[in-house]
Amino acid sequence: MDANDRAWKCGKCDLTLTGKKASFSYLGHTFSHEVLRCPKCGKVFIPKELAEGKMAEVELQLEDK
Repeated sequence: MDANDRAWKCGKCDLTLTGKKASFSYLGHTFSHEVLRCPKCGKVFIPKELAEGKMAEVELQLEDK
């Protein structure tokens, strides 16, 4: 997981985020993707590319059904 090759830190815990698989649900459907996540509190960082790319694509596909 690169997220633009930055060492992102959790704003709450001040720990470096690590790549972990996370599940997302939308309109009753679930998909998973590896994202950066805090190893302590579990907060997830979703990069702009993911939000505007794959997540937006899945959202449109589900809304069209």
